[in-house]
Amino acid sequence: MNIISILRNRCPNCTRGNFFIADNPFNLAKFDKMNSKCSHCNEDFERETGFYVGAMYASYAITIAYGVGLFLLLVLLFDCSVITFLIVFTITLIILLPWLYRTSRLFWINLFVRKKTNDRTARKS
Repeated sequence: MNIISILRNRCPNCTRGNFFIADNPFNLAKFDKMNSKCSHCNEDFERETGFYVGAMYASYAITIAYGVGLFLLLVLLFDCSVITFLIVFTITLIILLPWLYRTSRLFWINLFVRKKTNDRTARKS
């Protein structure tokens, strides 16, 4: 898995081309628009129908991890009420929704794309 690809909106194969059209996840007009292929290595980002349904599992895992961390921080460390936690969790989750959508898709495709070796590098060995 390529962490640079996930954090910087890059192709999971070459980490040069953009996965999503816009780099800013909070550009609400374009936050969900993906490139069909990488502009550098021609990696296909449009897999079979329903491929990105699996990204829901990644999104769920990230949301649960965030919720547990926020709960530990607010309720146990700062002694806030559970209602305060739920309000803060809901508001921040709504704000983070575009970022979460993109991160889960990038995470999901990175599970299935293996970085290919360059032909010139393979011949030199």
